[in-house]
Amino acid sequence: MRLNGVDDRIERHQFPTTSEEIIAAHGNATVELADGSERLGDVLGRFGEQTFDAPDEVIDTLRAGVCHRGVGRRFYSDRDPATAGEDGPQPVSF
Repeated sequence: MRLNGVDDRIERHQFPTTSEEIIAAHGNATVELADGSERLGDVLGRFGEQTFDAPDEVIDTLRAGVCHRGVGRRFYSDRDPATAGEDGPQPVSF
């Protein structure tokens, strides 16, 4: 996910603030996803009314709230355990 300057805009916003105030001021700004883009207002709107005390809280909410186009391969995990009958990766000791 690329923020396309959204993080700079949020840094300049006065805090504490609400998601409604952020959406009113910056809702049309877009973030670039792995497969397309999404408006800041759409992402924050998924979480309902919230109060943010710092810019980092808004950025964390954005990262958690982007749609499936922002996560790369859906339902993929290289952390899944081996299934029954598979040898799976060999443990490595560091």
